[in-house]
Amino acid sequence: MTGAAAVARTGRRRVLLVVLVLLAVQLVSLARPAYACGCGAMVHDPKTTMAVDRETSAVRWDGRTEQIVMSLTVNGSAPDAAWIMPVPHRATVELGDPELFDELSALTEPAVRQRHYFWPRGGDWPFQDVDGAAAPPPDARGPGVGVVGRERLGPFDVARLTATDPDALRNWLKSQGFRLPASLATELRPYVAQRWEYVAIRLAPAERHRPLTGTLDPLHLSFASDRLVYPMRLSRLATTRQSLGLYVLAPHRMEPRSTIGGARPEVFYAGRIKPEGAVRDLGGSGGTFLTAIDQSFPQPQRITGDHELRRADHDTPFQRFRYTDTLLKVGGVPAWILTALGVLLLLAAAVGSAVVIALRARRRASTSEARRTVSSFTHS
Repeated sequence: MTGAAAVARTGRRRVLLVVLVLLAVQLVSLARPAYACGCGAMVHDPKTTMAVDRETSAVRWDGRTEQIVMSLTVNGSAPDAAWIMPVPHRATVELGDPELFDELSALTEPAVRQRHYFWPRGGDWPFQDVDGAAAPPPDARGPGVGVVGRERLGPFDVARLTATDPDALRNWLKSQGFRLPASLATELRPYVAQRWEYVAIRLAPAERHRPLTGTLDPLHLSFASDRLVYPMRLSRLATTRQSLGLYVLAPHRMEPRSTIGGARPEVFYAGRIKPEGAVRDLGGSGGTFLTAIDQSFPQPQRITGDHELRRADHDTPFQRFRYTDTLLKVGGVPAWILTALGVLLLLAAAVGSAVVIALRARRRASTSEARRTVSSFTHS
């Protein structure tokens, strides 16, 4: 084989290798499942990217009706996407109040408690910076598919569907320009078996031809339910660590029945509240108990099903505390300075007393010596 032929053969191999690598990358991209989040799944064009940075949900349950308000913060290159959420009964959908989560966050803020320290720290005199400024503080039913409702809510196209076969849902998504990944169809089968319905929402940015990114308007779903259930099964599709944050409004303190394959849920607030504003509009009353729960899922594929929450044994309140450390002062003067001055005065008094005692002892000694001298002189 000539040198030119060898070079040409090597070049063909390299080109073939590059083609195979690009083909593999394309197949992986096409096979990528929808993005799974806490209570639903995103379906988008596999040629684009989509990620949910944060999911915040509030759940209101009175024993008969469940309401879920969810806000998503998304980013990526997808110009639109479809969000699918399974629900146990027929749901109504409307836009939620964006002020709700700000109010819930304020209600569950850690209470501030003050702690005092005695000795000065960095930022206190005499350990201030050169410019004298103090250091800054450290800083969750018929066959096929039936469209039982369709409406436009702001930027959202909302369809409420019944389906006894995921293929029917696949066909609806296809008619909207989306493809239902096989893995998502598989995870939907348990909901089909339980005769759940779906809320399918087409998401689009406010301006056409722009990527779907930022915080979306919250959506408010309501459906009949004699148990408080929060759909989580679809999160099994996620390939990265998942986290769940829930604000639960109910007559009593609530807790998950199990961990469903995640870390132990942590309560960061529990207490009876007096709802106002958007929280009151969600259906709260003077007897509302708010339970705020955080949970992480380091290995989402281990999720076993949906969260079902039950009444806790006791309505025990709980609140986090944030401590602020302040130099202890008395009358505006640092206590350590007053203490130091007091110690110095005591030392000075002690030294003075010692000197007085020494002088008196010396005087008595001198007087005694003088008397002995006089006595000796007289006798002589």
